[in-house]
Amino acid sequence: MLGMTESFPRQEARTRRFTLGVPRAFRISPDGARVAYLRTRGGGDRVTCLWVLDVGRGTERLVADPLTLSDGDEQDLPPEERARRERVREQAGGIVAYATDADLTVAVFSWSGRVYAADLAAGADPREVAVPGPVLDPRPDPAGKRLAYVRAGALRVASLVSAVNGGVASGGPADDQVLTAADGVTFGLAEFIAAEEMGRYRGYWWSPDGSALLVARVDETRVNRWHIADPANPGRKPAEVAYPAAGTPNADVSVVLARLDGTIVEVETGRDAFPYLVTAHWAGQHDPLVLVQSRDQRRMRLLSVDAGTGRAEVLHEDTDPTWLEIVPGVPAWTADGRLVWTADRGDTRRLLAAAPGALAGAEPLTPPGLQVRGVIDVDGDTVLFQASEEPTEIGLWAYGPGGLSRVAGPPGGMETGGVETGARAGGTTVVSSRGLDHDGVTVRVHRDGQPTAAIASLAERPALPAPRPVLFGAGPRQVRTAVLFPSWHEPGQRQSGQGQSGRGKLPVLLDPYGGPHSQRVLRARSAYLTAQWFAEQGFAVVIADGRGTPGRGPEWERAVAGDLAEPVLEDQVDALAEAAARFAELDTDRVAIRGWSFGGYLAALAVLHRPDVFGAAIAGAPVTDWRLYDTHYTERYLGFPEQDPQAYDRCSLISLAERAGEPRPLMLIHGLADDNVVVAHTLRLSGALLAAGYPHRVLPLSGITHMTSQPAVAENMLLLQLDFLREALEMAAS
Repeated sequence: MLGMTESFPRQEARTRRFTLGVPRAFRISPDGARVAYLRTRGGGDRVTCLWVLDVGRGTERLVADPLTLSDGDEQDLPPEERARRERVREQAGGIVAYATDADLTVAVFSWSGRVYAADLAAGADPREVAVPGPVLDPRPDPAGKRLAYVRAGALRVASLVSAVNGGVASGGPADDQVLTAADGVTFGLAEFIAAEEMGRYRGYWWSPDGSALLVARVDETRVNRWHIADPANPGRKPAEVAYPAAGTPNADVSVVLARLDGTIVEVETGRDAFPYLVTAHWAGQHDPLVLVQSRDQRRMRLLSVDAGTGRAEVLHEDTDPTWLEIVPGVPAWTADGRLVWTADRGDTRRLLAAAPGALAGAEPLTPPGLQVRGVIDVDGDTVLFQASEEPTEIGLWAYGPGGLSRVAGPPGGMETGGVETGARAGGTTVVSSRGLDHDGVTVRVHRDGQPTAAIASLAERPALPAPRPVLFGAGPRQVRTAVLFPSWHEPGQRQSGQGQSGRGKLPVLLDPYGGPHSQRVLRARSAYLTAQWFAEQGFAVVIADGRGTPGRGPEWERAVAGDLAEPVLEDQVDALAEAAARFAELDTDRVAIRGWSFGGYLAALAVLHRPDVFGAAIAGAPVTDWRLYDTHYTERYLGFPEQDPQAYDRCSLISLAERAGEPRPLMLIHGLADDNVVVAHTLRLSGALLAAGYPHRVLPLSGITHMTSQPAVAENMLLLQLDFLREALEMAAS
């Protein structure tokens, strides 16, 4: 059976974890007749292309293949674009982002620092818009007549007419103008905190009539500078990054209203009290909306900005004694003039839609227990959103004139209790589904509630037995837990052979993330591929989503306030105990744990704090000292370092290393080019462990960021982890 999985690490690395070939980034025309999307040509092809589907005919057309456009390549990317891709964890290349006009007739995108325009309706070949590069975040105005883009920190506007109508825009002074620029600041780009922690990847928004733009102005003068060196190339100058660590200054982010006639008006958002620009929204006949947040994240204000004067008025304010979560997709407007919002009512995040100024007392549109995850689209008076009745499932829901309904899932008798996302406009809904009963992603297009077309996923099928996780709630808190066994395992019987050294029980590998903003236990087969590969090597793999993870409601999320260590580790121990009670074949004398990022922190925490339970750990890119991590994330959970130093000390692996118990095998892995969790985290922990006489291994990855996207590194890192676990748990390699 192991022969079936020999090639899995290489296949997983080559296919970027089986994401290549999967359709994504759907946009639908207002009449519902066309769907634009991104997809590579195959499961092993890294170059993303732009496609469009004719909904009525059910036929798709390749709109743009970047390899046919110019002689550029990914090596020509501007550093700002590389940083943006790191923030969104983009693993593919080619056309990885695009923007369209309101009618979905024109799409613009950048490739190799140049900008191209494509006619989505007529089918003409894409044409380059000859503006000075390198170009960042190009976006057409709603009418498709003009192009806004960022270059060298300045927001510029050019004509799109000649490019779309069959020519190439001249790019001369009449066609290209600098709209906003100033020394030492940037306009129209998202700062690090917005992109890494708030889910805002853009920095400007067109007015509906195309006469003005709302623009983020970012001044990073006060932000501390860190230097990320490349030790493998000592002659290379270290990269300087503006990194706002917990308790230190953030970027100064303000908002300006920039009109095409050259008039610039500053918008007063009250940034002394509300320094975080969460998002903005400008649609229909409405004035622009701006959402801001206080530094302690206990207050959020929704502002309406007068498009004529730039004066801001408070429409709504939310407060919470702990913190307020940022919910994707809000605010938004319905066609009848209601504001779409969410509110935590009791222990449920619920959907609201009400007239401006009436949100505070609005009756929720969703029932208790249905946790709203985010708003995806508003189509007329219908709101499309993701929500969960059960944390392991993420469904697609709609609220409209007919009330609340679950959007139709996959066809052909497939289960609907999986993970769904999509898009909606003009009565057409795209439903992208993952489940436990099928590989990969299934994408169906519904028109007026009926399935009319499909968009094929070209992703490869894993060279691996299909994962069949056993899902259950563990312990008194019903921690959602998944257990995976080798495909050759017979439930309820002690096994011998195949990587078990004849002991008759399966060694256990915990494989969590276990912290805020990410789930591992989902009703989706693709969530368990790497875990199943480890299971095939002779492990019982246990995955648990403890307190702080999303999908369980506000109280569950806020249960880690002031302590990112004890609750999350306790829930992993509870999940392990429950799994062992349910399955006698688990060998609790041989337990290891592995994880990346917060999961890496949790893995190191486990062996240092509970060596009585965990016999070995692999900690990848771990946060070891929360004073070294960024403001928005860290201060939400632990407050400000100068105000509550005990919380930081309590959660620090550095201080824990100084008093750690009996040493257990520990491998630390870190990319030396990581600008999110910098390598100083691992180096400081290693130094503290060495000083304490605690043996451990360090695997430095030269040139690797927080993502391990290089295929050779990703493949061999899995194999090295397997060798380490076998040695640490004294398993026989088979």
